[in-house]
Amino acid sequence: MNSTVKAKYSPASFLGAFLKKISKANKTYGVEWWIMIAGIVIVLFMLFTAFFPQVLAPYLPGDQDAGTQLEAPSMQHLFGTDNLNRDIFSRVIYGSRTILGVAFAAAFLSSIIGIPLGLISGYAGGVFDRILSLVMDSIYSFPGLILAIAFAAMLGPGVVNITLAVSVIYIPTYFRLVRGQVLTLKEELYVEAARSIGAGDSAILFKYIFPNVIATVAIVFSLNIADAIMTEAALSYIGLGLPAGIPDWGMDISIGKSFLPSGVWWMITFPGLAIILLALGFTMLGEGLAEILNPRLLEK
Repeated sequence: MNSTVKAKYSPASFLGAFLKKISKANKTYGVEWWIMIAGIVIVLFMLFTAFFPQVLAPYLPGDQDAGTQLEAPSMQHLFGTDNLNRDIFSRVIYGSRTILGVAFAAAFLSSIIGIPLGLISGYAGGVFDRILSLVMDSIYSFPGLILAIAFAAMLGPGVVNITLAVSVIYIPTYFRLVRGQVLTLKEELYVEAARSIGAGDSAILFKYIFPNVIATVAIVFSLNIADAIMTEAALSYIGLGLPAGIPDWGMDISIGKSFLPSGVWWMITFPGLAIILLALGFTMLGEGLAEILNPRLLEK
């Protein structure tokens, strides 16, 4: 009896059940499922490095006694050292905390502003909707990076300032997305039924309309983080990002570019690859979710 129970709940049986579920999901969604899984793996790894950098990083990011100056990649220094004798591998690990913190905060801040405005504007309509749509369309018409540069130059360097500068450019994205869906959803029969039984406007918005917008918002949130990563790195690269004492991939690339003609390729290569990998992870996650949450796929 005991052996049967142990066999039933053994790690092997649990792994088998898990793989069976994975295989079933693969048959249902196809390649989109694996794109999302690959994105999740990359994002989870980067989140681990951000929360527990000391587990992987052999040195502190500002340690100027880590090795000799401009040492090429080796077993002791996997990514080499920079012009200040700092270990580049450690700076890349600690830099993930900086760029993820800014990207998540910017995407979250823009979403909590853009989503309510889109809900209210799309549902209320009228003059308020036209004015707010005009303002958001005006912001949306500017190239995102140029607008972020303008705000970063105006606010100055700093974690909070760079987060605000990056978040501003994504508010119209959430507004336009949510407003467009609300304009469609508020004409649905279930909304009319809720209105006919006496449901108030706030109840209709947050109990009947908003739940049908969440899935799309989650997709855009993931893609916006990927774009925010590139924007933050670009601002740091041109000197409008974070202060010099904070490890940052864009700043490290900016410093390393002056040493590239001398053959010191590792100062820009590894931070650049980290930016690409992290942005790719969130992009794959967002694209996979977009395909999986698309109802038309379920009709196949």
